Amino acid sequence: MTPPSRFLLAPLLLGLVLPLAACGGKRGGVTADLAASRVTTIGVNSYLWRASLDTLSFMPLVQTDSNGGVIVTDWYANPQTPTERMKVTVTILDQDLRADALRVAAIRQVAQGGQWVAAPVQAATVQKLEEIILTRARDLRRGAMAG
Repeated sequence: MTPPSRFLLAPLLLGLVLPLAACGGKRGGVTADLAASRVTTIGVNSYLWRASLDTLSFMPLVQTDSNGGVIVTDWYANPQTPTERMKVTVTILDQDLRADALRVAAIRQVAQGGQWVAAPVQAATVQKLEEIILTRARDLRRGAMAG
């Protein structure tokens, strides 16, 4: 049996997609920003989610839960400081793009005597990560509003 040609599939796909296109349009006064921040396929603010993933993209990810709004990284050691490593957890708490809808926690370890030992994380490190994520999320929203 030969697979159906793409010429036979195209009308079928159009028949399925075109009725959905008619579902769009304006929703009684709902702004594009509100729609973009609330009406998503994930359970949290999509701008904060994307900005968090972008910001932590250099670290290996252990867990991502877009419905619960949790991103957990694995240990990451900067090649310039291999005797120190960090693990980060980002939690998005709301569907709105607000500073208090974002929580960043970090764990730091340093190598001592061949073992990893817990070390304090500077508060400025966590604050800087939060600022970077919030700035990126606002940039993403501005880009979506302009487009």
